[in-house]
Amino acid sequence: MDSSISDAAPPRATGRTPLTRVVWASALGTTVEYYDFTLYATTAALVFDDVFFPAQTPLVGTLAAFATFFVGYLARPLGGLIFGHFGDRLGRKNVLITTMLMMGAGTFAIGLIPSYDTIGVAAPVLLVLIRLVQGLGMGGEYGGGVLMALEYSPRERQGLCTSLVHIGTPAGVLLPVGLVTVLDAALPEGAYASWAWRLPFLLSIVLVAVGFYIRQHLSESPEFVKMRAEREVQSVPVKEVFARHTGSVVLSIFAKIAESGLFNVYYVVAIAYVTTELGLPRGPVLLAVLIACLAECFTLPLFGALSDRVGRRPVYIAGAVFQAVLAVPFFLMVQTGNFALTTIAMVLGLAIGHGSMYGAQAALFANLYPVQVRYTGLSVTQQVGATLGGGLAPLAGTALLAAAGGHWTWLVAYMIGVAVISSLAAGRLKQGEVRA
Repeated sequence: MDSSISDAAPPRATGRTPLTRVVWASALGTTVEYYDFTLYATTAALVFDDVFFPAQTPLVGTLAAFATFFVGYLARPLGGLIFGHFGDRLGRKNVLITTMLMMGAGTFAIGLIPSYDTIGVAAPVLLVLIRLVQGLGMGGEYGGGVLMALEYSPRERQGLCTSLVHIGTPAGVLLPVGLVTVLDAALPEGAYASWAWRLPFLLSIVLVAVGFYIRQHLSESPEFVKMRAEREVQSVPVKEVFARHTGSVVLSIFAKIAESGLFNVYYVVAIAYVTTELGLPRGPVLLAVLIACLAECFTLPLFGALSDRVGRRPVYIAGAVFQAVLAVPFFLMVQTGNFALTTIAMVLGLAIGHGSMYGAQAALFANLYPVQVRYTGLSVTQQVGATLGGGLAPLAGTALLAAAGGHWTWLVAYMIGVAVISSLAAGRLKQGEVRA
């Protein structure tokens, strides 16, 4: 562990925002973040091949839609560097307001893009440009939201408090998938694919407005205030990160890949597999994802609290190993088309496998870096890792399915491979374990 990272609890300044409000404000930002990206991923799997890439065959059209999904991820590391720099130099709060507005405006704009049939190639071009803006905003959002909760929390409860922020991820999946499911079931056949897919994108403005209001009324992180008062602000945080914390950056990026990548396999690639390859209705698999995401809202704080007691790394590594073991049974259950088995598969993958890694992750990664460069270091870890993991997973997963003639054998090998890589990398992270 770096000597510059103190084990002491943050100072208890008077007049600051209550911890509970900070945690839920951060969680709301994470909800907006994943609402944006999940809604895009879900809609890409269901209708974007027809709306923006109609000249392609179904699987190739889906592959093209997922390529634009990946574009958003490509912008995330740059966003992490830009907003990490300002978050470490100027503070967490204002950066968080900016990133939320960028993500929300991008989602709203996607709901307004005319189809390929209306404006031709300009439609996918606009889609790519908006995805770049969203990716930049998302790159800066995560680090600040987590750090506000972490830097307000006592050291011995950081796992629990940051895992509560992470509830925004399954909630950010639950809301758009729920809207898609309801619209698809309630409207006449073909209405969702024709025009109703736009409604969840336009409704995102409500979440953004609420989040903007709450974040405006937060106080700055007490650890950042203390650092600024002691004149320890770094002029170029990214230089310090790569000069003194290179090992932590590289290992944490590889440790991140499985958490982000397998999450997208469960809810993005699996939806495309069930609807495109198996030819089954989308309703049951979407409902299975909803149930699993609801379950993860409860398992995340359990795993976060467990990491406070037994250590971050054991919980994180156990989650990766569990998902490696689950890979084959997951697709054996999903391919049956049986709703109960598909739901069990999703709950095991999302609520247990992903939940255990994600519940311990924020406190594990954030404490690799001292407060002077924490925003930048955590953002680099999260966004590069998420790009290599979650960004590539839908593209790689769909390509592997296509190459194998629609069978999941190669996809399962990919899932096991990234789980093993992440567990080995997490095991080598040099950090003092926190125990209650």
